[in-house]
Amino acid sequence: MKVNVHAVNFNVDGKLVDFVQGRMNKLEKYYDRVVSSDVYLKVEKTSEKENKIVEVKINVPGDDFLVKKQCKTFEEAVELSAESLERLLVKRKEKIRTHI
Repeated sequence: MKVNVHAVNFNVDGKLVDFVQGRMNKLEKYYDRVVSSDVYLKVEKTSEKENKIVEVKINVPGDDFLVKKQCKTFEEAVELSAESLERLLVKRKEKIRTHI
């Protein structure tokens, strides 16, 4: 799967990019027909501690899934997004199996 990481209004660290790519690649074991994913990393300028926003858009044949999470760290937000996407992909896989 092709993973595109976009950092909005800041420069992204190489370790964070590697972490995101590794976590997104794990999603393929739940649904192997994932074409690509776009990960948007944003920092909101507020006084709150939870100002890191991660939006993940996954492209699968015939559909797109979008998950948005806001947390204290990018790693935590990516992890929560990936868990949500795992559930969505498993649900999609089961739905397709019932139609065959």
